Amino acid sequence: MAIFTSIATAIAGALFGGSALAASLIGGALAFGAKLAIGKLGQQKQQKRKYAAVQGEIQFGGDVSVSALYGVGKTKGQRTFYAKWGSGNKWNAEVFVLANGWCDGLEPYVYIYGEKKDLVSRPVIGNEVANYHIEGFVNGSGDPVLTIRFYDGRPGQLVDQKLVDVTAGLGNKWKSTSINAGICYVVVERIYSDKLFGSKGRPELEFALRGLREYDPRKDSTVAGGSGPQRLNTPSTWVHTKNPAVHRLNYQLGLRALISGRTLIGEGKSLGQIDLATYFVAMNVCDTLRANGKKTYECSLFVSGNDDHTEVLKQFDDAMAGYGLNRRGLSGVIPGAPQIPVKDLTAADIPIDRAKDVQFRPSAFERFNHLSGQFTSIESMWNPESLKPVYVNADIAADGRNRQTSVDFLQVTDPDIAQYLLNIRYRQNRMGGKATVPVSRRFGLAVQEGEWITWRGKSWLISEWRADERLRITLVLSETSAAIYDDAGIQPGPIVIPPTPPINPSLLSTVQNFNVAVGMINGAQGYDTPALVFTWTPPDDPTITAVRFSYQIEGTTELFEDQCTSPEDGLFRTTKNVVSGKVYNARATITTVPDRLRTFTPWATTAQPTGLQTLLTGLQQLQDDALNRFKELQQEMDEFFRPRLVELLDAFSLEGAVGQIERQQIVASIGDALAQITEERRVRVSENEATAQLLKYLQASLGGTNARLITEETVRATADSALSSQITQLTAETGSNAAAIQAEATARADADSALSSSITSLDAEVDGNLARLIQEETARANGDSANATSINGVSADFNGRFAQGLVKFEAVAAPAGVDARFSVLLRAGTSQSFKVSGFYVELYTEGGVQKSRMAVQADQFLVTSGNNRHYPLVFENGELKLAIANIGTVHAGLLQSLNGKMKIDLNNGTIEIFS
Repeated sequence: MAIFTSIATAIAGALFGGSALAASLIGGALAFGAKLAIGKLGQQKQQKRKYAAVQGEIQFGGDVSVSALYGVGKTKGQRTFYAKWGSGNKWNAEVFVLANGWCDGLEPYVYIYGEKKDLVSRPVIGNEVANYHIEGFVNGSGDPVLTIRFYDGRPGQLVDQKLVDVTAGLGNKWKSTSINAGICYVVVERIYSDKLFGSKGRPELEFALRGLREYDPRKDSTVAGGSGPQRLNTPSTWVHTKNPAVHRLNYQLGLRALISGRTLIGEGKSLGQIDLATYFVAMNVCDTLRANGKKTYECSLFVSGNDDHTEVLKQFDDAMAGYGLNRRGLSGVIPGAPQIPVKDLTAADIPIDRAKDVQFRPSAFERFNHLSGQFTSIESMWNPESLKPVYVNADIAADGRNRQTSVDFLQVTDPDIAQYLLNIRYRQNRMGGKATVPVSRRFGLAVQEGEWITWRGKSWLISEWRADERLRITLVLSETSAAIYDDAGIQPGPIVIPPTPPINPSLLSTVQNFNVAVGMINGAQGYDTPALVFTWTPPDDPTITAVRFSYQIEGTTELFEDQCTSPEDGLFRTTKNVVSGKVYNARATITTVPDRLRTFTPWATTAQPTGLQTLLTGLQQLQDDALNRFKELQQEMDEFFRPRLVELLDAFSLEGAVGQIERQQIVASIGDALAQITEERRVRVSENEATAQLLKYLQASLGGTNARLITEETVRATADSALSSQITQLTAETGSNAAAIQAEATARADADSALSSSITSLDAEVDGNLARLIQEETARANGDSANATSINGVSADFNGRFAQGLVKFEAVAAPAGVDARFSVLLRAGTSQSFKVSGFYVELYTEGGVQKSRMAVQADQFLVTSGNNRHYPLVFENGELKLAIANIGTVHAGLLQSLNGKMKIDLNNGTIEIFS
């Protein structure tokens, strides 16, 4: 450095008489000291930077370095704008820059108040690429109060027009020119809600972002070896990836400004400066699937414009267990993968007149025998989590003591990949032989950096290729082996779950070795029913009191449950909700006393469908279903007839009511003869309600004879509901004889539902003998379903004997399905006993499938053609009687002659003939 040379000359002149040697020595010392000091400062600054897939702090203002995300990461963003408007500044908006460059999109969730919440897609309202609201952040009307408009940073993106419009009258405006070209950002808009934000304060969002769309030369037909539509200068053809080698290439090419073309992030190299051959190999290695079905290497990384290129490239190298290389002036990369050696180095290839330096085993200080590390866990809200430490007891014994170090892979979010990398780095270090070997010109020109050769029975990586001015070639070798990258012996990465209450790790959280199979349970007379057989290893834990099973038909979502209260059996059969000919999936968990953390086993599947259910068992289940339905119909009949008169009479609630009313009355009476007309009007209004009512009352009576006509009309309205009703009652009585007609009509609507109903009742009674006819019609609708019902009932009661009939038609439409039922029920008897007969036809939904059914309840069911020459089909006393049957295929269990002399058991395959 010239400045240090000048200073040194001055010092030498003063102290050593202007000696040139002294000046040279002093200048060198000053330059070396300054370089060392600057290097230390740079090292300290670099150590403060943690490279990871997470940008964990909100950045404010404009004095922030540009940054980009390769892969997928979590960020709080850089807040660049804030505005508030509306009454009481109820509306707020913030703009957060997430990254530079054209990004792929947001993951379908965010973190808010320390919780993970789903993003719910909404229709776009302007120029944004996507629009979301956050799960759970809605007001009482269901409208979102926290929305996100996402801009991906593509070239030519337009301004957020809504933000321009709402801030036009504010001091802090979002300008129509604020398009944020080449910048991925979000507009977060919220409406203040005391319930949602009041006690928690301003929400702080963390976004999971799919970062840069990147160029992959393998998919570019204009590049040698490539095939596909991507083009280097056409970003719209690029795609998102988590491939570390693709990241490394795009970082070396650089992220450039849209207008000036200046390199914002990365090295800004051209394809001509890149060793594409090594990159093609590295990219393919990263995408190769391992035995666990995952890609070999993936990573994600936030990078800023101030980062040191060497450190960033090292992060990508570490993510694929590889090394960067410079091959003949071209930048390339060697991925962590086995290679086939290209040549064998023999003694004849090594000039004896040139020195070589060989270290087959590094010193103990260079090797470690206990390696730990961390990775970024998405399951742990993108926080660092520890990997399983790698150590070998034999290595510790050979080294004489424990030598521990750590290597973090915070750019990796998959625990299995991070664990694989940790094992590779351990094996590479333990194998770390090195050699500097001169070779013949013939051998040296046949190999290049990054290739493997063999020498002295070992595999070596050519990490450096040197040639002097006389073209004498020297190779720098590093010991390697295909065993370094072998999956064998490498455990899967740690499974990270959300924090749970601590438990004793020695206690089981579920049963072990759980499985499910199909079976049959034998019944009487050879009849079988399909069953599921659950098996598990009996637990040696007295606190486990039951094993609980959840199972479902494959391809459906309806879950069924059963349990075994003797877990030590290790086997349990169930026929509960098991049908024929279906494949079932099942899993299990446990019940413990005292309660503790429990988990479900993985889903298990039956190897084959359940067996065919035999006849009697299937009929028994159908009979149970039909009888239960008829019991429901009888209950509906009881409820239909009993409460009607009481409901109608109770509805006359205004007669004699207190309030501001207007009443007109005409009365005439002589002795016990009375005639009157009364009319009452009431009107009431308040801030919350308006009501109007009209009552008319007509009566004529003479001794024990009485006639009445009463009419009540009501209308009521509130802020969110309206009601209109009309009730009419006509009665005529003479002694113990009475007749009545009662009618009620109601219409009601509110914010959630609408209802209209009409009820009419006709009664006639003489000395306790009662005849009644009731008709009810109802229509109801709300946000979840619509229901329409029509019921007609008749009843006659004479001296303790009664007869009743009910006809009902009902239709229901809801998200779960569309159901309809038509039923007829007859009932007659005395106060001690009664008989019931009827039928129903229905459409119903079961397990998400629409089905239909008709059932008949009768002592005798008969079907006839009306022709005297044809006998009818009769079902009576549990038997089906039919004179002639023309049947194609018969599925049966037992065939037996009427005289009992021949029996064919189809289930067991036997034929018995008796003399």
